[in-house]
Amino acid sequence: MATIAIGKDNFEAKVRTSGIVLIDWWASWCGPCRAFAPIYERVSAKHPDMTFGKVDTEAEPELAGAFEIRSIPTLMILRDGVLLFSQPGMLPEKVLEDLISQVAALDMTEVKRKVDQEAAAAAQ
Repeated sequence: MATIAIGKDNFEAKVRTSGIVLIDWWASWCGPCRAFAPIYERVSAKHPDMTFGKVDTEAEPELAGAFEIRSIPTLMILRDGVLLFSQPGMLPEKVLEDLISQVAALDMTEVKRKVDQEAAAAAQ
């Protein structure tokens, strides 16, 4: 599967799905973003079972603001609607593949239990 454009109109539908979703926050004027793009595309081709999205921060400033994107490229990785990774900066292909392996290996029942515990503690 090739990467898909994500914007405010389809953001919820794309990220709140089951499975692994990667989001590359980028802009066309950004040199590191342009350097990361072919890496992201190559990795996306190796994982057709995952969603690889791209959010153009210039075209989607409200969305970028809502997620407090301050530096690009920023990569986010979600699984089953849970944000597991968010970091600015360009990643080498090997590091991106390693991150995907780590996310795929997680016990999401345990992750969701911890998220629920943290939310309950924060509500008190």
